[in-house]
Amino acid sequence: MANELREQYSELVLKKLRSELTLKDGVVFNNDFDGDPVAGAVKIPTREDEVAAGDYDRAAGLAPSSGSTAYVTLTINRDKAVNEIIDGYEAAAVPDGLVAERLDSAGYSLGRALDMDGAAELLAAGTQVGAPLLDKDSVYAILVAQRTQMSKDYIPAAGRYALCTPDVIAAVVRSPEFTQAMSLGDEVKQAGAIGRIAGFNVIEFNDDTANLALICGHPRFATRVNAWQAPVRLQSLEGSGKYIGASAVQGRMVFAHKVLRQKGVRCVYAPLPVTLGAAQGAAAGTTVLTLADASGATSYKFVKNPAARALYGAAHSGTALVSGTTEIAAVAGDAVEVVGIKTGKVVSAGYITLTASAIKA
Repeated sequence: MANELREQYSELVLKKLRSELTLKDGVVFNNDFDGDPVAGAVKIPTREDEVAAGDYDRAAGLAPSSGSTAYVTLTINRDKAVNEIIDGYEAAAVPDGLVAERLDSAGYSLGRALDMDGAAELLAAGTQVGAPLLDKDSVYAILVAQRTQMSKDYIPAAGRYALCTPDVIAAVVRSPEFTQAMSLGDEVKQAGAIGRIAGFNVIEFNDDTANLALICGHPRFATRVNAWQAPVRLQSLEGSGKYIGASAVQGRMVFAHKVLRQKGVRCVYAPLPVTLGAAQGAAAGTTVLTLADASGATSYKFVKNPAARALYGAAHSGTALVSGTTEIAAVAGDAVEVVGIKTGKVVSAGYITLTASAIKA
């Protein structure tokens, strides 16, 4: 019975999580991987080109070509849990309504954690693009420019998305080229899109990352991996020596995200992003970042794997960074946020995911 309840609770949380996600599976991320995430790592298939098609000779046949599919190992480096006390009730006596409310809240919290980490990976590993001031008169041309480049990079046309910040959404919906979701098929609505423009499903993305306008991409080129490390359950706290007549909703999820092709994700900043590079530091286990920035910032700060991203016009509590000099202790897979500071406030931001080659062994 306990196992059945854990399965039911976990499935209810997953349903809530999926409904809350802005960066939805099948829309922004795929779930193609081999292995068990709980084991700590999985294999993800990647390929930079398609299966070769050649002329067939009926007499000689066709020589086989070598496939270009490779498998990259993705370390499952995120681990989130919920452990909320329900005071006054032992596990067997918690009212159904209270259980439902806590499970609903758990799904919402885990969904936010997945979205935050997924967006950080898109920003860190995607192509950074600068754009002029974006308004209702320029938004369509800027989106067409992204569509054009993605077509040149052989990104499939069907399924492209545009994650637009609220200010950009305000410009998009006033553009005469915008088509509302109610005029489109169910597939667009199920993707969480408010409509389409320039071939993109438009999804509102409430994100305050400095100068970020929108992210364009295709789910084929970014993977999400997630699984229950410990399924959701109601756990009695009797006998703990600390809690009396209490229980808790507990569950633990492991997850990770991976952009598979940089050209498949385009992060558009208006006016410009901080462009970052990484090289090995002098000390073992360190990296050194170099940056280019046209924002007029007078100093820079960094944060590894930020829990929340920098807000334009806000103060920032990161660590001081000098381009080409500051050595940062890091491991492969760390996402680093770098912000430009002027008069004590954030005026620009950039993101990079570190690879093993950029860290001194």
